Amino acid sequence: MIKTLLIANRGEIARRVMRTAKRMGIRTVAVYSDADANAPHVREADESILLGPAPASESYLLGDKIIEAAIVTGADAIHPGYGFLSENAAFAEACARNDITFVGPSPDAIRAMGLKDQAKALMEKAGVPVTPGYHGENQDPDHLAAEAGTIGFPVLIKAVAGGGGKGMRKVDAAEDFLAALDSCKRESSKSFGDDRVLIEKFITNPRHIEVQVFGDSRGRVVHLYERDCSLQRRHQKVIEEAPAPGMTPNVRQAMCSAAINAARAVSYVGAGTVEFIVDGSGALREDGFFFMEMNTRLQVEHPVTEMVTGLDLVELQLKVAAGGSVPEQDSIHLSGHAMEARLYAEDPVAGFLPSTGPLERLEFPQAGPGRRVDTGVEEGGEVSLYYDPMIAKLIAHGDTRTESAHTLAEMIDELVVYPVRTNAAFLRRAAVHEEFLAARLSTGFIETYLDDLIPAPVRPVDAAFALLGALDLRPVLAGALDPFEAADGWRLNSDPRLRHRFEVGDEIVTVVLQRVGHALEVTVGTETTRITDLAIESHDRGYGFEARADGLGLQAVCEAVDGGVLVACRGRATVFAFENPEAAADAMEAGDAVKAPMPGKVLAVNVKAGDRVTKGQALVVLEAMKMEHALAAPRDGVIGELTVEAGGQVAEGDVLVALEALEEVVAA
Repeated sequence: MIKTLLIANRGEIARRVMRTAKRMGIRTVAVYSDADANAPHVREADESILLGPAPASESYLLGDKIIEAAIVTGADAIHPGYGFLSENAAFAEACARNDITFVGPSPDAIRAMGLKDQAKALMEKAGVPVTPGYHGENQDPDHLAAEAGTIGFPVLIKAVAGGGGKGMRKVDAAEDFLAALDSCKRESSKSFGDDRVLIEKFITNPRHIEVQVFGDSRGRVVHLYERDCSLQRRHQKVIEEAPAPGMTPNVRQAMCSAAINAARAVSYVGAGTVEFIVDGSGALREDGFFFMEMNTRLQVEHPVTEMVTGLDLVELQLKVAAGGSVPEQDSIHLSGHAMEARLYAEDPVAGFLPSTGPLERLEFPQAGPGRRVDTGVEEGGEVSLYYDPMIAKLIAHGDTRTESAHTLAEMIDELVVYPVRTNAAFLRRAAVHEEFLAARLSTGFIETYLDDLIPAPVRPVDAAFALLGALDLRPVLAGALDPFEAADGWRLNSDPRLRHRFEVGDEIVTVVLQRVGHALEVTVGTETTRITDLAIESHDRGYGFEARADGLGLQAVCEAVDGGVLVACRGRATVFAFENPEAAADAMEAGDAVKAPMPGKVLAVNVKAGDRVTKGQALVVLEAMKMEHALAAPRDGVIGELTVEAGGQVAEGDVLVALEALEEVVAA
């Protein structure tokens, strides 16, 4: 049995592995960068070792330093988590050379499945169905374009060494191929140090279904059923669930058998996931799925499998790594339905731009039966620009798929995150969207229903709570005063009414709250919401509200912040600032400047001073949190001043480009 385990990772997965290791009586060692010196995973470990500066290339990706840390602390095993060195065959070999157990598959298995083109060739030999495409060595752009034409558009360009949705581009027409290829190669070179690609036929209306497999050193391989990961944005998973909706016994048997054959083809040991692209144009078919890739590690979404099987996958990893056996296949059963939502530090309203900074308020939903939260951060910490922007994973389990979806929505309702912006409201809208609840799924679901999923910048119900929160409600709660008497003003022969102006971002928002009978009507602009059954309670930081808005139940938290009111409701945390005329004037001039929406590195500057540009034209490309972000011109104009150049670093709010007005040209 393993005695001391070093976790070569950070954040949520480091804490997750530690939790099981401690329960098993295994001593734990954390490694950390300068940016993570005060992180929870460091504090919770029995011992911790500093690796180096914040960038992963100078800390978490330094295999030699991690091996050295294991030797110094007496660790006899290393768990790599996911990402970083988890699928690095050379690191696994280094562990073996130093008599340290690598909690994962053999270096040969990692290599065999690490390059997508070679893996597909191997799967074809093993009889596993693969997607039609080009997996050859010739990387000449013209040759690749010709192969794409032979396959037939749309096609998918994928980095051979890729993963995590990076180095992947869908191309719909031949004339777009070379530009997409160039972008894909650039991203894959930066992310994986390898710009080679393969080309696949893009399956129309595809679903993404994967099978969790486990192998042991005795040559036995079992499956732990499937997960559906079809809800994706930019090829990155957003909501995962198990089992897959619409799965039949025959299709499950065919898919799980194919996954086991894939694992056996590389003598797989440990936890792995075989991912399939599935034809979702109709009912699932035994001949309607194709091998995409195998992830030779624990997956981010492993908790949904744990919820429906009752197994602890990390415990099973540690036992197998120590020479133990996988369970018998007929002892593994499905129970109920589970969903996982990835809570990211990003702003859907602003095009999903990353949001970094301190977590001044961070309140997660209550854990309990059917509810689980896995996170690597806590209130008072921060979201760093150096690492993945995932704040937490929210996992819900119920007897039925509908029950688990509604439990997930309820968990999101209890979230409070500030001032970092998150995708929580976006996740909630997805979980209760009628098409999602009807299980009409595809990897294009989010793109198709994006307008439904992105919340309005200001919702009337939030504005109503902001207005009430701006009042002193203590006399109201004591029963001595009506809320409408708590504000100064007067009314004549009309229903009681409150009116207030706030600033939300760069906008001035006028809120009108009116009592109509036993209900409240709140109006923001032309939108009106009816609130009934309103209950208010006070807490240390402000007020809590429970109500029904347009017939739907909700709860909200309202707290005072500098210069305004914070309202957290249905996954959104919105600050309603008290109106400041000077700030409003500054906002009016914001169209003359393109500012950095987050800290990052300047990858490209596409214009120079004096250039005429049009609204929407990409001016500067930033890299932040492993992703590229093109910043566009807010209006037509002329480039007046550039304050950055490629390779430079910028902070959030820095002015990168100054725009001047277009000169009017009068015809002679």
